[in-house]
Amino acid sequence: MRERAVLEATGAGLRRELSLRDITLFGLACIVGARWIAPAAHAGSGSLTLWLLAAVLFMVPLSIAVAELTVRHPAAGGMYIWTRADYGEWHGFLCFWVYWVGSALWFPPTAMFYTSAAAYMLGPRFAPLATDRAFLLTASLAAIWIALGTNIVGVNIGKWTENLGALASWILGIVLAVAAWGVWRQHGSATHFNLLPDLSWNTINFWASIAYALTGMELVGLMGGEVRDPRRNIPRAAWIITPVAVLFYAGSTASALVILPAAKISEVNGISELGQTAGSMLGVPWLPMLLAALLVFGAVGQFGGFGSSVSRMPLAAGVDRLLPAAFARVHPRWGTPHISIVGFGVVASVLLIVMQLGDTLRAAYDTLISLMVIAGFLPFLYIFGSAWKAGRRISVISGVFVTVLAIVCAIVPTPDITRVWLYEVKLFGGTGVVILSAWLIYRRAKR
Repeated sequence: MRERAVLEATGAGLRRELSLRDITLFGLACIVGARWIAPAAHAGSGSLTLWLLAAVLFMVPLSIAVAELTVRHPAAGGMYIWTRADYGEWHGFLCFWVYWVGSALWFPPTAMFYTSAAAYMLGPRFAPLATDRAFLLTASLAAIWIALGTNIVGVNIGKWTENLGALASWILGIVLAVAAWGVWRQHGSATHFNLLPDLSWNTINFWASIAYALTGMELVGLMGGEVRDPRRNIPRAAWIITPVAVLFYAGSTASALVILPAAKISEVNGISELGQTAGSMLGVPWLPMLLAALLVFGAVGQFGGFGSSVSRMPLAAGVDRLLPAAFARVHPRWGTPHISIVGFGVVASVLLIVMQLGDTLRAAYDTLISLMVIAGFLPFLYIFGSAWKAGRRISVISGVFVTVLAIVCAIVPTPDITRVWLYEVKLFGGTGVVILSAWLIYRRAKR
């Protein structure tokens, strides 16, 4: 009875504006991102095997779980609604809060990556900005708020941001593939492909990022209250998104390794280096600028998709009176949870600033990535737990195995971490603070 009331409340002010095409492009905008191409290529050709393994062992089980649970609970709020229904209110709130904070942690390193890459692609004159902390912070904050602003004014407008972002990312992948084909025909491949993943400690931390890159189907489930006929369209979208996303990542990684050997591909500025190298070899000097433009459009789509979807969980929690009543409000004109979106932007901005303290820029970036992976994966234990209750046993076993493995791998420091103790303190302390803050907020609400 209560779930029905929340379902009606969270759907009352929201508008079902998203068709099958929209929700498919929305999912692709959230999952497909150019930022993972360079790190995967830097790790070597064994990343191609890791992409396929992560797809089979994690992305497919996650898609099955999301499709099943969205059909059962087609309301805005996704995993919060699913977990609360199966495990109770506190667990629903904890799942929501950890994932919400993990999503806020996703914004800073992603914004830093895109702003750094864009600056590097502008040429030697602007290349120093790619490592300038003040510039990256300012540009990242601007990118976050511009992207969130487009989704505050309405899903019918904001969805085009996500649609264009998904298309831009795919065009970037196609451009890389065409450039790699040209380089291969004229000069041969820069890499001798060995599909066995590198088993060294230097790459273990990155394995978690491979799995994290293929998350995002849960964001589609969060939009269940705004999808036309969600019981029909969300499962269909899941089976379209999964193979398309894997093809993008594996194909783009292979293209990058044809153009440059792994050791010469920077994890942060690799896309820029690929564009400059391929442009020089093929006599196409404007190629880096084209890739820069596609990166920016793809980034806006990702920011809009994440910000829009995760704001639906505070909306549902606000209806349950576990958050202040303002979070339950839907803008009367735009039909969006504007307070929730603004609150998410504030948290992401604060985290962007705080996580820079006490370490190098690169170490801060790596710390954010690892903390983001840990906070992002913990809620999947709840999602797969609900899927287990729904009878999806085989896929759940596979999904839980990868989830636990990703969390363990994220704890392993990268070679760029010089102060391991500070890195581990930030990870364990940050995770503890997230869980403790959830308990304190929930306890206060229940009082």
